Amino acid sequence: MKQCFVIQGYGKKTDYTNGRELDLDASYEIIKMAVESAGLECIRADEIVHSGTIDVPMYERLLNADLVIADLSTYNVNAAFELGVRYALRPYTTIVLAEEEFKNPFDMSHIVIRRYKHLGEEIGYKEAHRLIKELKEAIDKIVNNPVTDSPVYTFIPQLQPPLINEHVRVSSPMPMPKKGQANPLIQDLTSRTQSVKALDSIQRAMSSTGSATQKQAANIIGQDNPSAKTLLDAAMQKIKADDFVTARILLEEVVKLRPEDSFVVQQLALATYKSKQPSVLAALEAASNILKVLNPETSNNPETLGLWGAIHKRMWEECGRSECLEESISAYERGFYLKQDHYNGINLAFLLNLRAVQALQSGNREEALVDYVRAKRIRKDVIRFTGPLVDKLEDKHGRYWLIATLYEAAVGLGDAQEAAEWDGRAKAMDVANWMQETREKQAAKLKALLEQYTEMTKQND
Repeated sequence: MKQCFVIQGYGKKTDYTNGRELDLDASYEIIKMAVESAGLECIRADEIVHSGTIDVPMYERLLNADLVIADLSTYNVNAAFELGVRYALRPYTTIVLAEEEFKNPFDMSHIVIRRYKHLGEEIGYKEAHRLIKELKEAIDKIVNNPVTDSPVYTFIPQLQPPLINEHVRVSSPMPMPKKGQANPLIQDLTSRTQSVKALDSIQRAMSSTGSATQKQAANIIGQDNPSAKTLLDAAMQKIKADDFVTARILLEEVVKLRPEDSFVVQQLALATYKSKQPSVLAALEAASNILKVLNPETSNNPETLGLWGAIHKRMWEECGRSECLEESISAYERGFYLKQDHYNGINLAFLLNLRAVQALQSGNREEALVDYVRAKRIRKDVIRFTGPLVDKLEDKHGRYWLIATLYEAAVGLGDAQEAAEWDGRAKAMDVANWMQETREKQAAKLKALLEQYTEMTKQND
């Protein structure tokens, strides 16, 4: 069966040109459906079961795949690099995709980029149906009647594609395989890869902790040598089920396979601090250390900043250190102004109210008033940004958190009528009990905080 290799980021990624977060796994599902309906096997790098570095099987597929589809959405640097490698290696059978708001970072007018509409969490039904039909037709045409699509071979037509054995240093010339015979270089490469895998397995076995974690992860999903995507999918299901301890075990294995994937690191930090193991504070400190690889102090990634803010907010609740509160406010503030999202914004407003009360307790009424007013303004911005999204989002859990945010914003602004309306909509949704409890507890905290602020200002008048 002919094979298609998909070049694309994994999981949720942020487009830093406009702050939109896109779930690229949702895009991949549509791509895979189109490829398989065209009769090809479809694989992405995180589905490759391997030991050690992914580079060898990745470059092999860039060279040998009958078709490569590159999705450049969110300006993924790795995807652009791999597309360039494919263009250098093969003159044809490459398809380029990007979601409709993607803007060419350089002159790509001579490259056909097929567009699709991404809703953020998912691809809508009509758009998915359209894209599958368009891709299948393109695949049938391109694979069966290949025409040069690589700009390298278009502008240098005399260039010949490389032969894999021309770049290997051997003691004697390696003959070209005859038709129907196996390429001796591939056989040698396979042998070396197997040796590397064997050595890597021995090294892992020598590490009792790593081996135990790997076995735990394999037992959880019932597979030997699961791929990164299989492990990640299982971990995300555990997170949805509020099983953060198991999710943490699975994600620790995914990070070994995809150490540079920011989404995986973010999810591991989330599962770690929510696992509360071996203790709440220890879990928070471990999550903080995990997230440090993404440089949260200087990051412009709103998801990283949101997690950094959440971790330090909970650290402050546990230890009461003012530096934890300040770090949390700083992270939420940068995240909100970068993305203008509901999560960073609503948490920032709450912490500003909290700091306002602390300022009053210290006798600093001016700083308290500044934070109090800023919190109100931010809630108004949150409502302005979030309100139009509620009825557009099809994902139930995502929609619930938007409604919960609008409920909290209305509570914070003292708008009882709006708060009652959003409260009713939230209660009517069929979601996990812990989600309803989280929303209600947060609203209760906010009400108590605002009452405390009001009472203290009256006492100081």
